[in-house]
Amino acid sequence: MSKVYLGLDTSNYRTSIAAVSGQGEVLFERAELLDVKKGARGLRQSEAFFVHSNRLPGFILGLFEAVDPSDIAAIGVSEKPRRVEGSYMPCFLAGLNAASEIGSALRVPVYRFSHQEGHASAVLGDERDDVLFMHLSGGTTEFLKCSADECGYDMQIIGGTKDISIGQLLDRAGVALGYPFPSGAYLDELAYGLLSDCDFNISDAGLPGIMPRIKTYGGMFNLSGAETKILRYISDNVGCDKSALAAELLVSIYNLLKGCADELAGSHGINTVYMAGGVASSRTLRELLKRSDQRSDIRLGRPERSGDNAVGTALLARRIDETRKRIPGK
Repeated sequence: MSKVYLGLDTSNYRTSIAAVSGQGEVLFERAELLDVKKGARGLRQSEAFFVHSNRLPGFILGLFEAVDPSDIAAIGVSEKPRRVEGSYMPCFLAGLNAASEIGSALRVPVYRFSHQEGHASAVLGDERDDVLFMHLSGGTTEFLKCSADECGYDMQIIGGTKDISIGQLLDRAGVALGYPFPSGAYLDELAYGLLSDCDFNISDAGLPGIMPRIKTYGGMFNLSGAETKILRYISDNVGCDKSALAAELLVSIYNLLKGCADELAGSHGINTVYMAGGVASSRTLRELLKRSDQRSDIRLGRPERSGDNAVGTALLARRIDETRKRIPGK
């Protein structure tokens, strides 16, 4: 029998399920964004839970058509946003309930992780050295010192936003411009098209020049001022150049992330910086980072694994299960 590890993640943005082999090969994955009404900036937790709960049976059926349930050795599931006391979001109960039912039926262990650990695992893979991890998702912008441990990852916050996240900044600007929520992918497409036309020579891109410089203090910063400036500009300039505005916003975010990565790598003596989360899947940010000179070693996983996904929790289940079976009494 070949071992298979199942992963589930039911965040406030996406329903996802995945299976990996004992060697870490992805055997199955399916992930779908939650539908949000036009003009809205998210879903209530009760709505997200309902959508996840109704989707999962079909997702699980598809997985069982791709892998033999009898091969499943363990299950990994996201049960909360972060691995800290008091971290809780009802939407994760949908995945936890499904994982518990499958685990009971198959009589296999269910390992619980945080959504943040799943993000890290999806890009870190078998990395065991201490690294800096930038979690850049729709509702989170945290910079962390990340160390693998027997439960998943120990994460200590060393920087990030003090108010809204980068994802929220992008989404709120995108909704104000008339795009559906979440809006990051729409702004990314606009920005990439404009900047690629000038070979990413920012000085030739004709940007409006409205973004204030985002000041950082030991890796911490505020984004609400930039949000106010952008939303006022959009309100006062009906018919503004959406591509130029999107490009300026993403260039500003790139400068912020690059500066923080270099600063934190220097102050913590850890040169390797991983980025994950929906924002990290941006083609524009990836191209800008690829072309830049930076002191830190910035690494990004595959774009489809940067957003919310269950591959990370499946890989964590594989690592924890294999480790515990090597320890007597576990």
